[in-house]
Amino acid sequence: MKNKWKWIVVLLVAVLLIVPAVQTAHAAVYRQGSRGETVKTIQTKLKNWGYYKGAADGVFGAETKKAVKLFQSKNGLTADGVVGAKTLKALGMQVSGSQSAGAGAGYSSDLALMARMISAEARGEPYTGQVAVGAVILNRVKHPSFPDTIAGVCYQKGAFSALDDGQFDQPVSDSARKAAQDAMNGWDPTGGAIYYYNPAKTTNKWIWSRPVITTIGKHVFAK
Repeated sequence: MKNKWKWIVVLLVAVLLIVPAVQTAHAAVYRQGSRGETVKTIQTKLKNWGYYKGAADGVFGAETKKAVKLFQSKNGLTADGVVGAKTLKALGMQVSGSQSAGAGAGYSSDLALMARMISAEARGEPYTGQVAVGAVILNRVKHPSFPDTIAGVCYQKGAFSALDDGQFDQPVSDSARKAAQDAMNGWDPTGGAIYYYNPAKTTNKWIWSRPVITTIGKHVFAK
């Protein structure tokens, strides 16, 4: 009987030691003072999107914290300068401690983000016009002048007005989810456009100079 209780105590101690370690591995948090490759990736993404002007040196300093806070405030997150699970997800980075995202995990996250952007930017547009906005996002990912991830394109500073006017936080329509899937599957109604605008609303003179490819609904698509 004594041996039985001895083993029970040993098992309980082992559980108490292992569980916190597992939780810590899956709840990585990066803040001022952190160092490493993940910090470097965070800095690189923020730099590509215009939030950070310093070197991507893997050292989480005051300037990195400032850039993180700006990114968080622009994307409806708590602007505390600490990169936890929600901010990592918004940055398009892995949240868990697993290896690189497989096709399923990355695809599903990208699909959801693109659907949200389509819903925000093309609400009220015909279905083809919604797919077209998704196609522009994907065309930008492939273009050397833009970030090379869907999250990077969607969160690029100043790229989409929906991030600033509150539309991005509205419920995502079912049609936008379907449109995101169609765009992912290769449907590009724009013929390779990397820009689009509503001529009745835009005041940007530069965008009018871009070669027009097509018009779908209220949006003009250009390259």
